Amino acid sequence: MAKEKGRKLIAQNKKARHDYLILDTYESGLVLTGTEVKSLRLGRASLVDGFVQIDGHEAWLHNVHVPEYSQGTWTNHSARRKRKLLMHRMEIDKLESKAQETGHTIIPLALYFKDGRAKVEIALAKGKREYDKRQALREKQDRRETDRAVSAVRRRQRG
Repeated sequence: MAKEKGRKLIAQNKKARHDYLILDTYESGLVLTGTEVKSLRLGRASLVDGFVQIDGHEAWLHNVHVPEYSQGTWTNHSARRKRKLLMHRMEIDKLESKAQETGHTIIPLALYFKDGRAKVEIALAKGKREYDKRQALREKQDRRETDRAVSAVRRRQRG
């Protein structure tokens, strides 16, 4: 069997970038069971309610939904169990100290396979207020309108 190369995205938390201001990102490995890996290879997972908690100098991923493997037997995993993250101690300590500040949390952004190994991209984030979200949407809309105007002018110049 050929060795996998590259990055294959399984799940992405698009809502996280809308609800949170991303301060720092980290890549982490996951401790998974066999049926979890098989279920992930089918591209089935949800990061919507996921969060990371640091407990006793270990990082744990909570509330990430990996559905049970359909061909699994009694050895099947539970869908929302907590999963251990594989990170360096310095990274965990740094995340723990920053996450204790008011308003900061650690959330998963993406779940993917990198060279055949399951990885999760986590982020140290700060929750946005409602007016921050509206401001971000307004800026995005303004950027889109200026891009449209510029491309329209270029089309007229060519034609």
